[in-house]
Amino acid sequence: MQNFIDVVQMLCKFCIFAQPKANNMKIKVFFRTAQKVGLANLRFRLSDGRGVQFFHKSDIVVDITKWDEVKERLIIDSRKTRLCTPKELQERERTNNEITERENIVRNVYLTHKGEDMDNERFERLIDEALHPDKYTRTGLAFFAAFDEYMEKHEKAETSRRNFMVLYRALQRFETIQATEERGFELTLDGLNEDILSDFDSFLRNEHTLYDEYPDVYERFRYNSDHRKNPRPQQRGDNAITNLMKKLRAFVAWCNDQEITTNYPFRKFKIKVEKYGRPVYISLEERNTIADYDLSHNSRLETQRDIFIFQCLTGCRVSDLLRLTRDNIVNGAVEYVAQKTKDEKAEFVRVPLNGRASAILKKYRKHKGTGLLPFITSQRYNDAIKEVFTACGITRMVTVINPTTGEEEKQPINEVASSHMARRTFVGNIYKQVKDPNLIGALSGHKEGSRAFARYRDIDEDIKKEVVSLIN
Repeated sequence: MQNFIDVVQMLCKFCIFAQPKANNMKIKVFFRTAQKVGLANLRFRLSDGRGVQFFHKSDIVVDITKWDEVKERLIIDSRKTRLCTPKELQERERTNNEITERENIVRNVYLTHKGEDMDNERFERLIDEALHPDKYTRTGLAFFAAFDEYMEKHEKAETSRRNFMVLYRALQRFETIQATEERGFELTLDGLNEDILSDFDSFLRNEHTLYDEYPDVYERFRYNSDHRKNPRPQQRGDNAITNLMKKLRAFVAWCNDQEITTNYPFRKFKIKVEKYGRPVYISLEERNTIADYDLSHNSRLETQRDIFIFQCLTGCRVSDLLRLTRDNIVNGAVEYVAQKTKDEKAEFVRVPLNGRASAILKKYRKHKGTGLLPFITSQRYNDAIKEVFTACGITRMVTVINPTTGEEEKQPINEVASSHMARRTFVGNIYKQVKDPNLIGALSGHKEGSRAFARYRDIDEDIKKEVVSLIN
């Protein structure tokens, strides 16, 4: 018998040591309201050191006057609840047990997925999956559960993931707001139809007018999760809406491929075609003016100018530029896999470095950090590019398409300059010399047959003059 007890004790010790460590992990239970009486939904905050904090808004409702903030439970001490009936005490005990169970679920979800790419929306989704496993069975997979799986299996580049999450949150807001106007409304894969897609399209166009009417919805499903403050929605243009609808179509097509649903409403619902103007880029002379301009008095601008010129010489997207390290330089060329096409047909890109590009790398070869160049955030990089153009006097007027109205308008080139202009500069100037889309695509990472090249065919005034001169 003693041997059996010793074995049990040893197993218990092993189980304790086998559990994931969570020394810094804490769960706080509270409600978020200033009222002193009435009912409130309990919230759970999980923290694990300074860098980790997740929230779960539960469906557990408590009486505020019966809440013990210290114990984080409903008061069931008989000395304080003499007027309570046995049934009321039993109900409070049941609620406290439910709170304990929810704490365990919150804890287990975090420990199970600790170390994975996690934001609060996915955290809430995993908790819902633990609470309602029937909703997440393979057959009839719930709409947002299928979206989660789609995102996980595609392993998209960070920029692409953020863009898909813009759609994800917009769909959540759309469903929630529709449910307030149409009781019981729910997005489902089998129920998605042409009318719902039209309503969603209209929602995207008019969302900037809904913030004041539904502030709680925009607090729960934020318009932009990257901002500390919850910004108001901005009016979207046709191209932005078209891109979101295309992402939704890609998701539904994937659900069909995975046999999650056979419904495909996009056979009838037609997505508008994006409207783009001629690509605006700088000439080789303007590029060299920027490259050679003396910015030694402003080291910040000088560094970002050099990165912009390097991008003009390699043609990579800013998302790929961010990922480049010294390991991407192989035998005098930059080599990488274009992230935008990684999930479709991976495009391996190799761009030989000319003398100017090599000189920039040599200039920053001792910079600290893992990146190839001392890059800052994408937004600050774009802001710096505009400053560089202004400082170098590159301010000519260009024709662009207003992203909101879709109409052509004139703007100074320094006000529309961005990291993507570097890529257009690379493609546009090479296209002037070599009219071979396949060769240029091999250098830029464009997919074969990309419609982008059709835009470059219309922009070279010199080529037009040469052709017309042939019939002089």
